Amino acid sequence: MCAVVGVINSKNASTYAYYALFAMQHRGQEASGISVSNGENIKTIKAKGEVNQVFSEDILNKFQGQIAIGHNRYSTAGNSSLNDAQPIAATCMLGDIALAHNGNLVNKNEIRTKLINEGAIFRTNMDTENVVHLIARSKKSSLQERFIESLKDCVGAYCFVLASADKLFVARDRFGVRPLSLGRLKDGGYIVASETCAFDLIEAKFIRDVRPGEMLIFTQGKEEFQSIELFKADPRICAFEYIYFARPDSVIEGKSVYEMRKKMGESLATHFKHKADFVVPVPDSGVSAAIGFAKKLQIPLEMAIVRNHYVGRTFIEPTQELRNLKVKLKLNPMKAVLKDKEIIVIDDSIVRGTTSKKIISLLRQAGAKKIHFAVACPEIKFPDLYGIDTPTFEELISSQKDVEQVRKYIGADTLSFLSIDELVQSLGSTRKYSLTSFNGDYFIKD
Repeated sequence: MCAVVGVINSKNASTYAYYALFAMQHRGQEASGISVSNGENIKTIKAKGEVNQVFSEDILNKFQGQIAIGHNRYSTAGNSSLNDAQPIAATCMLGDIALAHNGNLVNKNEIRTKLINEGAIFRTNMDTENVVHLIARSKKSSLQERFIESLKDCVGAYCFVLASADKLFVARDRFGVRPLSLGRLKDGGYIVASETCAFDLIEAKFIRDVRPGEMLIFTQGKEEFQSIELFKADPRICAFEYIYFARPDSVIEGKSVYEMRKKMGESLATHFKHKADFVVPVPDSGVSAAIGFAKKLQIPLEMAIVRNHYVGRTFIEPTQELRNLKVKLKLNPMKAVLKDKEIIVIDDSIVRGTTSKKIISLLRQAGAKKIHFAVACPEIKFPDLYGIDTPTFEELISSQKDVEQVRKYIGADTLSFLSIDELVQSLGSTRKYSLTSFNGDYFIKD
């Protein structure tokens, strides 16, 4: 998924960027980076690892400037090497620039091949680097015009933050697949971030979401900013933001992620017919849905699986071997609570099925007598091309097996999913959503 942040007109730009990235660590754990402009040139530091591993107070104190952009990496395009960490910094005819990106450009290979044929030399495998080359090779006179021209060549889902010596540019694709919000800092500066939970930490005031198809232009020393409609909006926020990726305390497109997950749980409960002693959420992303589920059926909820919070999210680990190991490191069932009980386990999704299988095995070992597994989202049958790491049908268990076959594979006594219609009703049927993973509608065409 990745997280992006942009800060301008703040003496504490790098520090605010750091804390925003810290709040959005859940969106990517492979690498982190910050670029800072001091009004003349841009300095960048980035490294593999989590935010607090990459940055220290001494490092941030050396990065003084009123403009900063930052990025947490979760690789969907490119590799997990340091070369593919962001932001990407470069020097072009108009001076230093730095770019960070959340999303996925579906015409990456086409653009890259064209640029290489014209003599461009690439240092990374990321689609983001395409845009840097397009900006550098443009004949337009200003960075703003070059950036706009570059975006017109990009097809896909994106939220970009671009820093120059004295400006910050922000752009969101016309579908608004990935979230991006605008806020005001206590010292009068502006901040944009992938999620509003970043604003809460630094006590920034939420202004509004960056609109799909919109570009914002901020200038150092100027309070007013410019808004341009680059593309006609056709909003389709990714449903997976509400299901799994966003933090529950974030508000996306005016909707509380926590409340949306509770509604998904309530909807899941409406067609549940089995009896059980209590509901058990898979922490942490299954907790909100489990609360709604248990409330709807008036069944007790027990936190019978304890999570070690010093272990990261298993789905966004880059290899299956690491995912398998981290399930056991991360989750530990409580034998005293589970022994001889019939339980309903609530999780947010089943992607590959390996994590669910391991969780059920652990619950069996802890003494659970019967396990009903209920999933607060539809079956994931199609690869997502817009920023989720499910690139092939072979990786998706529900694209290869029906519900009964999945049930047998993971070892549950029963298995149920939320339907697509129930998901949309939970989120609110008055708007469109990106449901690619569930219905195979690839609405962004290469």
